[in-house]
Amino acid sequence: MLQQTPVSRVLPIWREWVQRWPEPADMAKEPPGEVIRAWGRLGYPRRALRLHQAAQAIVDRHDGAVPSDHAELLALPGIGSYTAAAVASFAFGQRHAVLDTNVRRVFARAVTGIEYPPPAVTSAETRLATGLLPQQPARAARWAVAVMELGALVCTARSPKCAGCPVSSQCAWRLAGSPPHTGPARKGQAWAGTDRQIRGALMAALRKSRDPLSHPQLVIEVPDGALRDPGQRSRCLAGLIEDGLVEPLPGDHYQLPG
Repeated sequence: MLQQTPVSRVLPIWREWVQRWPEPADMAKEPPGEVIRAWGRLGYPRRALRLHQAAQAIVDRHDGAVPSDHAELLALPGIGSYTAAAVASFAFGQRHAVLDTNVRRVFARAVTGIEYPPPAVTSAETRLATGLLPQQPARAARWAVAVMELGALVCTARSPKCAGCPVSSQCAWRLAGSPPHTGPARKGQAWAGTDRQIRGALMAALRKSRDPLSHPQLVIEVPDGALRDPGQRSRCLAGLIEDGLVEPLPGDHYQLPG
């Protein structure tokens, strides 16, 4: 839930989820549409579908218990290198490099001496992060949490609090005079009129209704004035169906997957 989404938006939804589905088996019993509905407007609803698939896989392969083995975590649907490392480290106290945006920014500044890391994780970053980990697994897990918190609360993207940073005296970027970013411009993601907005509007309509919606009912949720091109609405609906987020029914009706 926290991937690309602020804690303030995640926390109330997370609390509802853990009360409703305290164990993977509880979620696995539900139809995927219920999980997508409970996801609400967190964005990127494919994450909800992958969580449901992961819960089913945990039940089928691991008797309902989340595996502690890193390779077995990676084999679950929707689990990539970051999530597998985070679960293995934070939940099971193992030694893994957990590289989220905040951690990458801390290492870029404190060790490499640049303001921002590259757009995507590089092998050099992974080697650096692994090399900095304490050897003892329990200390490595605490270190991973500490660096993540440092990036989230102190070494922030736009207004780093260098005066209160515990490693400011050793920070390569600060010691170099805090040189400005020289790489490609960091652009925020557009929203208005994008496929993401149109897909979100279609999903919101389907989440609100317990009954299938006809095509005309979906159309009114996305007025023509919100579209960038005439085929955008149909393209977005087709993409949602292909992603498994929407189930087409006879008679040109649609619902969340059952």
